[in-house]
Amino acid sequence: MEKIRKECETCTLCPLHLSRTNVVFGRGNERAKLLFVGEAPGAKEDLAGKPFVGASGKLLEATLREVGIGEDEYYIANILKCRPPENRDPRPEEVFACTPYLERQIAKMRPSLVVCLGRIAAAHLIKKDFRITAEHGEVFEKDGQKILAVFHPAAILRDVRKKGEFLADFEKIRQILAEEK
Repeated sequence: MEKIRKECETCTLCPLHLSRTNVVFGRGNERAKLLFVGEAPGAKEDLAGKPFVGASGKLLEATLREVGIGEDEYYIANILKCRPPENRDPRPEEVFACTPYLERQIAKMRPSLVVCLGRIAAAHLIKKDFRITAEHGEVFEKDGQKILAVFHPAAILRDVRKKGEFLADFEKIRQILAEEK
């Protein structure tokens, strides 16, 4: 994993490298069976060099604790390793440039379950026309890999009415992990 990280740190495959403060590679247990994937780092993540360290990350971690998933049981990464300006959605050429790094992270980890955090990650990893409101929490299988999507934590911060569905999806994640043991 360290080799992949070092390659990311010197990457110049898209223009985002010009404005990054830090590469945001990932954090957590690299041997975990649970991998969370977001779309791209935000401003706080760019400064810290770690994914999901702002308000969304705090909500994610609190929800994981609430369902009994410990810090040593997961890893968090993003599709993009550099922050898009003004937190805009990733552009296709940026996703194309960064996807091989994420694919290598997944191949190295070999998680039992990949969880997409939000619609953009799900559209990339599950299917292009993924509908987060209708399909969150549904387990898909792709290339022998179990994968599902949940609402992005930022969506829950904007609309707390979705919190119950969010929590139910995390209970399902915990159940899937328990079945894998």
